[in-house]
Amino acid sequence: MAASTKLIFVIVSLTLLVFSFVTVSAHLSRNFYARTCPNVQTIVHTTMRQAVSKEARMGASILRLFFHDCFVQGCDGSVLLDDTATFTGEKTAIPNVNSLRGFEVIDTIKANVEAACKATVSCADIVALAARDGVFLLGGPKWDVLLGRRDSTTASLSGANNDLPSPFVDLPVIISKFEKKGLNPTDMTALSGAHTIGRGRCLLFRNRIYGETNIDPKFAALRRATCPAAAGHGDSNLAPIDFQTPTRFDNLYYKNLVAERGLFHSDQVLFNNGSQDALVRTYSAGPRAFKRDFVAAMIKMGNIGPLTGANGQIRLNCRVVNP
Repeated sequence: MAASTKLIFVIVSLTLLVFSFVTVSAHLSRNFYARTCPNVQTIVHTTMRQAVSKEARMGASILRLFFHDCFVQGCDGSVLLDDTATFTGEKTAIPNVNSLRGFEVIDTIKANVEAACKATVSCADIVALAARDGVFLLGGPKWDVLLGRRDSTTASLSGANNDLPSPFVDLPVIISKFEKKGLNPTDMTALSGAHTIGRGRCLLFRNRIYGETNIDPKFAALRRATCPAAAGHGDSNLAPIDFQTPTRFDNLYYKNLVAERGLFHSDQVLFNNGSQDALVRTYSAGPRAFKRDFVAAMIKMGNIGPLTGANGQIRLNCRVVNP
Protein backbone atom coordinates (compact mmCIF):
# COMPACT_ATOMS: atom_id res chain seq x y z
CA MET A 1 0.00 0.00 0.00
CA ALA A 2 2.81 2.34 0.98
CA ALA A 3 4.74 1.51 -2.19
CA SER A 4 1.61 2.11 -4.28
CA THR A 5 1.04 5.49 -2.61
CA LYS A 6 4.66 6.45 -3.21
CA LEU A 7 4.40 5.50 -6.87
CA ILE A 8 1.28 7.61 -7.30
CA PHE A 9 3.03 10.54 -5.62
CA VAL A 10 6.00 10.26 -7.99
CA ILE A 11 3.74 10.07 -11.05
CA VAL A 12 1.73 13.11 -9.92
CA SER A 13 4.93 15.05 -9.18
CA LEU A 14 6.37 14.27 -12.62
CA THR A 15 3.09 15.22 -14.27
CA LEU A 16 3.06 18.57 -12.46
CA LEU A 17 6.69 19.15 -13.42
CA VAL A 18 5.99 18.47 -17.09
CA PHE A 19 2.86 20.64 -16.97
CA SER A 20 4.85 23.43 -15.36
CA PHE A 21 7.53 23.21 -18.07
CA VAL A 22 4.99 23.27 -20.89
CA THR A 23 3.19 26.24 -19.30
CA VAL A 24 6.41 28.24 -18.87
CA SER A 25 7.71 27.37 -22.35
CA ALA A 26 4.45 28.53 -23.89
CA HIS A 27 4.84 31.99 -22.35
CA LEU A 28 7.18 34.84 -23.08
CA SER A 29 10.15 35.72 -20.91
CA ARG A 30 12.40 38.75 -20.60
CA ASN A 31 15.42 36.40 -20.42
CA PHE A 32 14.51 34.27 -23.42
CA TYR A 33 17.76 35.01 -25.31
CA ALA A 34 20.03 35.23 -22.27
CA ARG A 35 22.09 32.24 -23.44
CA THR A 36 21.43 32.06 -27.16
CA CYS A 37 21.82 35.77 -28.05
CA PRO A 38 22.82 37.76 -24.96
CA ASN A 39 23.60 40.97 -26.87
CA VAL A 40 20.37 41.17 -28.85
CA GLN A 41 18.94 44.09 -26.86
CA THR A 42 22.16 46.09 -27.22
CA ILE A 43 22.20 45.45 -30.97
CA VAL A 44 18.58 46.55 -31.37
CA HIS A 45 19.06 49.64 -29.21
CA THR A 46 22.22 50.72 -31.03
CA THR A 47 20.59 50.39 -34.44
CA MET A 48 17.45 52.19 -33.29
CA ARG A 49 19.52 55.01 -31.81
CA GLN A 50 21.17 55.49 -35.19
CA ALA A 51 17.81 55.45 -36.98
CA VAL A 52 16.12 57.89 -34.60
CA SER A 53 19.16 60.18 -34.65
CA LYS A 54 18.84 60.31 -38.43
CA GLU A 55 15.05 60.82 -38.35
CA ALA A 56 13.25 61.33 -35.03
CA ARG A 57 9.92 60.37 -36.60
CA MET A 58 11.21 56.82 -37.01
CA GLY A 59 10.56 56.15 -33.33
CA ALA A 60 6.87 56.75 -33.93
CA SER A 61 6.89 54.75 -37.16
CA ILE A 62 8.33 51.63 -35.51
CA LEU A 63 5.90 51.95 -32.61
CA ARG A 64 3.02 52.05 -35.09
CA LEU A 65 4.50 49.06 -36.91
CA PHE A 66 4.34 47.06 -33.67
CA PHE A 67 0.73 48.08 -33.07
CA HIS A 68 -0.30 47.09 -36.59
CA ASP A 69 1.50 43.78 -36.21
CA CYS A 70 -0.09 42.81 -32.91
CA PHE A 71 -3.64 43.72 -33.93
CA VAL A 72 -3.58 41.31 -36.88
CA GLN A 73 -2.98 37.62 -36.08
CA GLY A 74 -1.16 38.63 -32.90
CA CYS A 75 2.45 39.82 -32.51
CA ASP A 76 3.93 37.47 -35.09
CA GLY A 77 5.77 39.65 -37.60
CA SER A 78 3.11 39.07 -40.27
CA VAL A 79 3.01 42.81 -41.06
CA LEU A 80 6.59 42.59 -42.36
CA LEU A 81 5.90 40.06 -45.11
CA ASP A 82 6.06 41.29 -48.72
CA ASP A 83 3.56 40.33 -51.39
CA THR A 84 4.76 37.80 -53.93
CA ALA A 85 3.21 36.13 -56.95
CA THR A 86 1.83 33.42 -54.66
CA PHE A 87 1.48 35.26 -51.34
CA THR A 88 -0.55 38.26 -50.21
CA GLY A 89 0.71 40.15 -47.18
CA GLU A 90 -0.74 43.01 -45.15
CA LYS A 91 1.22 45.93 -46.56
CA THR A 92 -1.43 46.81 -49.14
CA ALA A 93 -4.26 46.91 -46.59
CA ILE A 94 -6.04 50.27 -46.40
CA PRO A 95 -4.56 51.23 -42.98
CA ASN A 96 -1.04 50.31 -44.16
CA VAL A 97 -0.57 51.17 -47.82
CA ASN A 98 1.51 54.32 -48.45
CA SER A 99 1.45 54.85 -44.71
CA LEU A 100 3.19 52.16 -42.67
CA ARG A 101 6.94 52.66 -42.64
CA GLY A 102 10.16 51.60 -40.94
CA PHE A 103 10.60 48.29 -42.75
CA GLU A 104 14.13 49.16 -43.83
CA VAL A 105 15.10 49.86 -40.22
CA ILE A 106 13.80 46.44 -39.19
CA ASP A 107 15.80 44.92 -42.06
CA THR A 108 18.96 46.59 -40.76
CA ILE A 109 18.35 45.45 -37.19
CA LYS A 110 17.68 41.92 -38.40
CA ALA A 111 20.91 41.86 -40.42
CA ASN A 112 22.89 43.06 -37.40
CA VAL A 113 21.26 40.49 -35.13
CA GLU A 114 21.81 37.69 -37.65
CA ALA A 115 25.49 38.57 -37.83
CA ALA A 116 25.74 37.97 -34.09
CA CYS A 117 23.23 35.15 -33.60
CA LYS A 118 22.20 33.36 -36.76
CA ALA A 119 18.64 32.02 -37.02
CA THR A 120 17.94 32.69 -33.34
CA VAL A 121 15.94 35.91 -32.83
CA SER A 122 12.54 36.31 -34.45
CA CYS A 123 11.47 39.32 -36.47
CA ALA A 124 8.43 39.62 -34.18
CA ASP A 125 10.69 40.06 -31.16
CA ILE A 126 12.86 42.55 -33.02
CA VAL A 127 9.82 44.73 -33.73
CA ALA A 128 8.77 44.54 -30.07
CA LEU A 129 12.23 45.58 -28.86
CA ALA A 130 12.59 48.30 -31.49
CA ALA A 131 9.22 49.80 -30.55
CA ARG A 132 10.24 50.00 -26.90
CA ASP A 133 13.58 51.58 -27.77
CA GLY A 134 11.96 54.10 -30.11
CA VAL A 135 9.73 55.31 -27.29
CA PHE A 136 12.66 55.52 -24.85
CA LEU A 137 14.91 57.38 -27.29
CA LEU A 138 12.23 60.07 -27.66
CA GLY A 139 12.01 60.61 -23.91
CA GLY A 140 9.44 57.99 -23.00
CA PRO A 141 9.53 55.19 -20.44
CA LYS A 142 11.56 52.00 -20.70
CA TRP A 143 10.26 48.57 -19.77
CA ASP A 144 11.25 44.92 -19.88
CA VAL A 145 10.07 43.44 -23.18
CA LEU A 146 8.93 39.86 -22.87
CA LEU A 147 10.53 37.74 -25.60
CA GLY A 148 10.20 34.36 -27.22
CA ARG A 149 7.80 35.09 -30.07
CA ARG A 150 8.22 33.23 -33.32
CA ASP A 151 7.39 34.44 -36.81
CA SER A 152 4.27 33.55 -38.73
CA THR A 153 4.26 31.90 -42.13
CA THR A 154 0.94 33.57 -42.96
CA ALA A 155 -0.55 37.04 -43.13
CA SER A 156 -4.08 38.42 -43.24
CA LEU A 157 -5.01 41.25 -45.58
CA SER A 158 -8.64 41.05 -44.45
CA GLY A 159 -7.56 41.12 -40.80
CA ALA A 160 -5.54 44.28 -41.40
CA ASN A 161 -8.50 45.90 -43.15
CA ASN A 162 -11.02 44.92 -40.48
CA ASP A 163 -9.22 44.75 -37.13
CA LEU A 164 -7.28 48.02 -37.08
CA PRO A 165 -9.28 51.04 -35.89
CA SER A 166 -9.82 53.79 -38.44
CA PRO A 167 -9.09 57.48 -37.67
CA PHE A 168 -12.70 58.25 -38.64
CA VAL A 169 -14.57 56.03 -36.16
CA ASP A 170 -16.35 56.92 -32.93
CA LEU A 171 -15.43 55.88 -29.39
CA PRO A 172 -17.67 52.78 -29.09
CA VAL A 173 -16.10 51.28 -32.23
CA ILE A 174 -12.58 51.94 -30.97
CA ILE A 175 -13.35 50.42 -27.57
CA SER A 176 -14.88 47.37 -29.24
CA LYS A 177 -11.89 46.77 -31.50
CA PHE A 178 -9.51 46.96 -28.54
CA GLU A 179 -11.68 44.72 -26.37
CA LYS A 180 -11.66 42.08 -29.09
CA LYS A 181 -7.87 41.96 -28.60
CA GLY A 182 -8.16 41.67 -24.83
CA LEU A 183 -7.44 45.35 -24.17
CA ASN A 184 -9.77 47.36 -21.95
CA PRO A 185 -10.73 51.05 -22.34
CA THR A 186 -7.89 52.17 -20.04
CA ASP A 187 -5.42 50.25 -22.21
CA MET A 188 -6.93 51.87 -25.30
CA THR A 189 -6.72 55.41 -23.95
CA ALA A 190 -3.15 54.89 -22.74
CA LEU A 191 -2.02 53.35 -26.02
CA SER A 192 -3.64 56.22 -27.92
CA GLY A 193 -1.03 58.38 -26.22
CA ALA A 194 1.43 56.97 -28.74
CA HIS A 195 0.08 59.83 -30.85
CA THR A 196 2.17 62.19 -28.75
CA ILE A 197 4.83 61.40 -31.38
CA GLY A 198 4.49 61.04 -35.13
CA ARG A 199 2.65 62.68 -37.99
CA GLY A 200 -0.58 62.21 -39.89
CA ARG A 201 -1.65 62.72 -43.49
CA CYS A 202 -4.06 65.45 -44.55
CA LEU A 203 -6.31 62.81 -46.09
CA LEU A 204 -6.95 61.41 -42.61
CA PHE A 205 -7.78 64.63 -40.78
CA ARG A 206 -9.35 66.81 -43.51
CA ASN A 207 -12.91 66.06 -42.38
CA ARG A 208 -11.95 66.91 -38.81
CA ILE A 209 -10.53 70.36 -39.49
CA TYR A 210 -13.19 71.40 -41.99
CA GLY A 211 -16.32 69.61 -40.82
CA GLU A 212 -16.29 69.25 -37.04
CA THR A 213 -17.27 71.80 -34.41
CA ASN A 214 -15.51 70.37 -31.33
CA ILE A 215 -12.20 71.80 -32.46
CA ASP A 216 -10.21 74.84 -31.37
CA PRO A 217 -10.62 77.43 -34.19
CA LYS A 218 -6.97 78.51 -34.09
CA PHE A 219 -5.83 74.89 -34.28
CA ALA A 220 -8.16 74.22 -37.22
CA ALA A 221 -6.77 77.29 -39.02
CA LEU A 222 -3.21 76.12 -38.40
CA ARG A 223 -3.89 72.72 -39.92
CA ARG A 224 -5.88 74.12 -42.85
CA ALA A 225 -2.81 76.09 -43.92
CA THR A 226 -1.20 72.88 -45.21
CA CYS A 227 -4.28 70.73 -45.80
CA PRO A 228 -6.55 72.06 -48.57
CA ALA A 229 -10.29 71.44 -48.31
CA ALA A 230 -10.58 69.89 -51.77
CA ALA A 231 -10.22 66.13 -51.86
CA GLY A 232 -7.22 65.00 -53.88
CA HIS A 233 -5.23 68.12 -53.08
CA GLY A 234 -2.46 67.80 -50.54
CA ASP A 235 -3.68 64.41 -49.39
CA SER A 236 -0.17 63.30 -48.41
CA ASN A 237 0.81 66.54 -46.68
CA LEU A 238 1.94 65.71 -43.16
CA ALA A 239 1.13 67.41 -39.87
CA PRO A 240 2.36 66.57 -36.37
CA ILE A 241 -0.28 64.81 -34.27
CA ASP A 242 1.03 66.67 -31.21
CA PHE A 243 1.84 70.06 -32.74
CA GLN A 244 3.83 71.24 -29.70
CA THR A 245 6.36 68.44 -29.11
CA PRO A 246 5.97 66.00 -32.04
CA THR A 247 9.28 64.24 -31.36
CA ARG A 248 9.03 64.13 -27.57
CA PHE A 249 7.17 61.33 -25.80
CA ASP A 250 5.18 63.26 -23.20
CA ASN A 251 1.59 63.86 -22.09
CA LEU A 252 0.86 66.93 -24.24
CA TYR A 253 -1.29 64.77 -26.52
CA TYR A 254 -3.86 64.63 -23.71
CA LYS A 255 -3.54 68.35 -22.94
CA ASN A 256 -4.34 68.95 -26.60
CA LEU A 257 -7.45 66.77 -26.38
CA VAL A 258 -8.73 68.75 -23.39
CA ALA A 259 -8.16 71.91 -25.46
CA GLU A 260 -10.00 70.35 -28.45
CA ARG A 261 -6.82 70.14 -30.48
CA GLY A 262 -6.97 66.46 -31.40
CA LEU A 263 -5.76 65.96 -34.97
CA PHE A 264 -7.84 62.90 -35.86
CA HIS A 265 -11.53 62.36 -35.18
CA SER A 266 -10.53 59.16 -33.37
CA ASP A 267 -8.28 61.23 -31.10
CA GLN A 268 -10.84 63.83 -30.07
CA VAL A 269 -13.57 61.27 -29.32
CA LEU A 270 -11.48 60.27 -26.29
CA PHE A 271 -12.43 63.65 -24.82
CA ASN A 272 -15.89 64.59 -26.00
CA ASN A 273 -18.28 64.16 -23.05
CA GLY A 274 -17.72 60.42 -23.09
CA SER A 275 -16.50 57.57 -20.92
CA GLN A 276 -12.80 58.42 -21.25
CA ASP A 277 -12.98 62.12 -20.35
CA ALA A 278 -11.89 61.62 -16.73
CA LEU A 279 -8.92 59.46 -17.68
CA VAL A 280 -7.81 61.94 -20.34
CA ARG A 281 -7.92 64.69 -17.69
CA THR A 282 -5.82 62.52 -15.37
CA TYR A 283 -3.21 61.91 -18.06
CA SER A 284 -3.20 65.59 -19.03
CA ALA A 285 -2.53 66.61 -15.43
CA GLY A 286 0.84 64.84 -15.29
CA PRO A 287 2.89 62.26 -17.18
CA ARG A 288 3.34 59.71 -14.37
CA ALA A 289 -0.08 58.04 -14.61
CA PHE A 290 0.02 58.06 -18.39
CA LYS A 291 3.47 56.48 -18.65
CA ARG A 292 2.58 53.87 -16.02
CA ASP A 293 -0.57 52.81 -17.86
CA PHE A 294 1.14 53.03 -21.25
CA VAL A 295 3.85 50.58 -20.18
CA ALA A 296 1.28 48.17 -18.75
CA ALA A 297 -0.78 48.35 -21.95
CA MET A 298 2.27 47.86 -24.19
CA ILE A 299 3.25 44.70 -22.31
CA LYS A 300 -0.34 43.49 -22.50
CA MET A 301 -0.55 44.23 -26.23
CA GLY A 302 2.75 42.43 -26.77
CA ASN A 303 1.13 39.29 -25.37
CA ILE A 304 -1.60 39.18 -28.02
CA GLY A 305 -1.49 35.78 -29.73
CA PRO A 306 2.26 35.15 -29.92
CA LEU A 307 3.53 32.03 -31.66
CA THR A 308 5.80 30.14 -29.27
CA GLY A 309 7.49 26.78 -28.87
CA ALA A 310 7.40 24.81 -32.12
CA ASN A 311 4.83 27.09 -33.77
CA GLY A 312 5.91 29.41 -36.55
CA GLN A 313 9.56 29.88 -37.48
CA ILE A 314 12.55 32.18 -37.09
CA ARG A 315 12.64 34.01 -40.40
CA LEU A 316 16.07 34.65 -41.85
CA ASN A 317 14.67 37.56 -43.86
CA CYS A 318 11.80 39.40 -42.18
CA ARG A 319 10.12 40.08 -45.53
CA VAL A 320 9.73 36.46 -46.68
CA VAL A 321 8.83 33.11 -45.21
CA ASN A 322 11.78 30.73 -45.02
CA PRO A 323 11.97 28.39 -48.03
